[in-house]
Amino acid sequence: MSIKETGDKGKRSEHLEKGEEFLEMFRKGQEFTQDLLKENERLRFQVVHLEEEMKKRLETPDSAQANSLSQDMVEKLAQYEMRLEDLKSKLTEVEAENIDFAQRYIDVEEQNNNLANLYVASFQLHSTLEYKEVLQIILEIIINLIGGEAFAIYLLDEKTKTLNPEASEGVLFSEIPHVLLGEGVIGKAVMANESYFNESPSEELKELYEDPLVCIPLTIQDDVIGTIVLFRLLQQKVTFAPVDFELFTLLAGHAATAIFSSRLFTESKRKLSTYQGFLDLLSQ
Repeated sequence: MSIKETGDKGKRSEHLEKGEEFLEMFRKGQEFTQDLLKENERLRFQVVHLEEEMKKRLETPDSAQANSLSQDMVEKLAQYEMRLEDLKSKLTEVEAENIDFAQRYIDVEEQNNNLANLYVASFQLHSTLEYKEVLQIILEIIINLIGGEAFAIYLLDEKTKTLNPEASEGVLFSEIPHVLLGEGVIGKAVMANESYFNESPSEELKELYEDPLVCIPLTIQDDVIGTIVLFRLLQQKVTFAPVDFELFTLLAGHAATAIFSSRLFTESKRKLSTYQGFLDLLSQ
């Protein structure tokens, strides 16, 4: 073997060693790369798995919480609805009580006014014994408290059994007809000693003379001394109020007593004056 061949062989051996080392390094790199790929695949799988688990865990608590919140809200809503219904019921009761109280207040106020009017009327009727003043007071009561526009006061003449007009308002005194006891609506009402109320009065005054709106007999105990005949109400007076009937009852008794007492007083006063004049004439 020559020196040159020896050198070439050494170089080839060196190259073969380096080639083996390179191949070994390449194989290791290949194995390492494969290991990395496997590990990467494993990690990716784990990541996907973890994401799914996380998603499940995230979804599960939210749904439970949502269900819990929803159930809680439903319960609270039901409670609020019950309270609302209870409040509505109490409000309805309170409103009904308020309406009842308001109506009672109106009734009490109306009764107070009625009592005040009746007291004033009664006081006025017995405040004087002057006959003309008593008649004037009765006329004012009928106008101011009952709302009469056209009416007349009749007194009974026991001898002729005739009802004669004694005072009037809203109608010509000369036009008021005299009425025989027991004849016509007025005569029959007085004879029966019963009040008469016409539910469909005529618009004609002359017809109302025969068939008036109201006829209230004036009585002392069971004796009738006359009657109040109402032909027409004031324009603003549409219908009778409960107090009107109370006033009719008061007039039927108290007005009769006031008229009777004032007539006796006036007559006795006139007789006293006559007797006094006669005594003065005898003493001269």
